[in-house]
Amino acid sequence: MFQNPATKLTSSSTSDVHDPWKNNPVKKFNIVHEKLFHAFIVSEDLQVFVHDHPTWTNDAFQYDVTFPKPGMYRVLGDFYPEGATPQLITRTIFVAGNSPPVPPLKEDYTAKTGQNMKVELSLTSGPAVAGRNAPMRFKITPGDGMEKYLGAWGHMLAASDDLIDMMHTHPFIADGSAEIQFDLTFPRARTYRVWVQFQRNGVVNTVHFDIPVKPSLP
Repeated sequence: MFQNPATKLTSSSTSDVHDPWKNNPVKKFNIVHEKLFHAFIVSEDLQVFVHDHPTWTNDAFQYDVTFPKPGMYRVLGDFYPEGATPQLITRTIFVAGNSPPVPPLKEDYTAKTGQNMKVELSLTSGPAVAGRNAPMRFKITPGDGMEKYLGAWGHMLAASDDLIDMMHTHPFIADGSAEIQFDLTFPRARTYRVWVQFQRNGVVNTVHFDIPVKPSLP
């Protein structure tokens, strides 16, 4: 589990992995997308987003992180123990201090500009509905120079506005061209912030969109 950094804004966090049957420590992991462990850190106001990779040190995953402000943070760990199945596990960290109220998240499909690309989003099957597959098509401009990032043509993290749901996924359709499709099923009727990461000419671009998800019909 991730240790609580108490009142510090800079902390060294560790993650110990144990099997659910006998609580024995797990010490062997498969490499997934070029890393043993993918960690995503998101602040409660959804303004802080980190995708990084703890290192295996002294039989635990170690990661030094600087929290830029007080408040609640959610951490999603993505890893694959040897002889088991891929794991997605969330933890909550509180950084002491006064944090302002979080404003409600509103729909935002506007085109975003990264470091060396523009990214546009369209939902090809109409508005997202809870419990149904939502194909998301991303158009990248300029479309040349696309490269895989950590073994995939893109990475996505989707987080609900209350940070209960966190999902990490990769493209459903991608071939190195300017259009990339992710398929995702949103579990609840909330507004979700969706971060996508694409690499072009050696530069990783991170942009986000805010997607309202409607309740499923009875």
